[in-house]
Amino acid sequence: EVELVQKMIDGVTKLIALEEEMAAAAGAAPAARAGVKDCGSFKLPEIDPAFDAWLHAQLMASPPDVKDTDEFKYITFTELPPFTDAHKSLMRKTLTPELFAQLKDVKSSTGYTLSNGIQAGVLRPHLGVGFTMGDEECFTLFKDLIFPIVSGWHQFDPATQVHKPDLNWESLAFSEEQAGKFATYVKSTRVRAARNISGLSLPAGSSVSDRLEVEKVMVEAFKSLPEELQGTYFPLGELNGAQEEELQAGGFMFQKPGPMQLLGAAGAGRSWPEGRGIFHNEAKTVLSWCNEEDQCRIIAMENGGGIKGVFERFCKLSNAIKGAAEGAGKKLMEDPNLGFLGTCPSNLGTGLRASFMIVLPELNKDVHKLEEICASFDLQPRGSSGEHSAAVGGKWDISNKQRIGFTEVELVQKMIDGVTKLIALEEEMAAAAGGAPAAEAEPAAEAAPAAEAGPKDCGSFK
Repeated sequence: EVELVQKMIDGVTKLIALEEEMAAAAGAAPAARAGVKDCGSFKLPEIDPAFDAWLHAQLMASPPDVKDTDEFKYITFTELPPFTDAHKSLMRKTLTPELFAQLKDVKSSTGYTLSNGIQAGVLRPHLGVGFTMGDEECFTLFKDLIFPIVSGWHQFDPATQVHKPDLNWESLAFSEEQAGKFATYVKSTRVRAARNISGLSLPAGSSVSDRLEVEKVMVEAFKSLPEELQGTYFPLGELNGAQEEELQAGGFMFQKPGPMQLLGAAGAGRSWPEGRGIFHNEAKTVLSWCNEEDQCRIIAMENGGGIKGVFERFCKLSNAIKGAAEGAGKKLMEDPNLGFLGTCPSNLGTGLRASFMIVLPELNKDVHKLEEICASFDLQPRGSSGEHSAAVGGKWDISNKQRIGFTEVELVQKMIDGVTKLIALEEEMAAAAGGAPAAEAEPAAEAAPAAEAGPKDCGSFK
């Protein structure tokens, strides 16, 4: 072993000496002194030859960023990127040469810059928003860029409109008759949103210390939950094989973001898996992700259509996190105009996505009619191949389109009202076709777990 390592030392010593001789003969400084940047394992995407050359030059000229890791480097853009036709984001459409010049040297107290914020949108042309927040200050410092993006994405003007929250689950109107219909047709129900703690950086710009502080506050929040929501927190870096397999089987696991994803391109996957973890209660009806896209993703769910119970658990989890933050002398990131704040401008306001997996075989034959009804309630139906496609087995994912400008109660109520209308029409169409409604023809499916009740729920996997 000693002989082999000694040979390495001697050989590399010779190579360095020869390299310096050749550099001196050529009249140039050795590369290390000339400032060639060590990019570790960080790789740039291939977008367009001319753009790629410009991007590489920008990377090589970028000064070190304290947030850099071996796997990820932040690029300092010295000029407005020469966007290609492939770049579709609202950031690209909003960021003019004048606005770039105005904001390019602006930096938050945690060191997050305009270049940091636009990096994901520059490296990943397919993104719709194209800007990520590194901390709460970004919403003020980069307001001239953020507000037009929010307006374009949500059709909500944060300069003139106000967002109001409402987490009173008792305000939902959901009759026993509706509950019976939902139990028959709806296979699973889920409500999720993001919560972030003021004063601590967001994942795209977080330091290791901030990430660990977030985790500490979240663990305290989970301890303070009501008894029926008590459970276990699993740090990702401490999972054994059996635990990881169980979490994956339940659909609870989240993975390190890939380089083509928003989070990977924004720097949210640095120092993985430190400070990340998963919480769920014993009944597996509440779930929380720590330090994924946001500091905390809260999710309530169950098999069947019990939306009122799901929403109640969601609200209690949200309130517990708020209480834990305040107990640590902090507060949640929240703004009178923008509502709950987070990493991506697409998830402001309530940041809430409620969804029903529902079987509608008759409406599945007329996708246009289903989409028409959903649109009237501002809902988004997704078939097996995404939007505007039919669903295998007639199983649809119905969710709310809006995030901001409406309260949590209003958005969930729209979901209830819209799905009630869909069920009524499904039954009318089944009766007109001379058959029993699909759900009545398969009574055993109501009580079966989601995995046994029919087509597999693959979420957003394509």
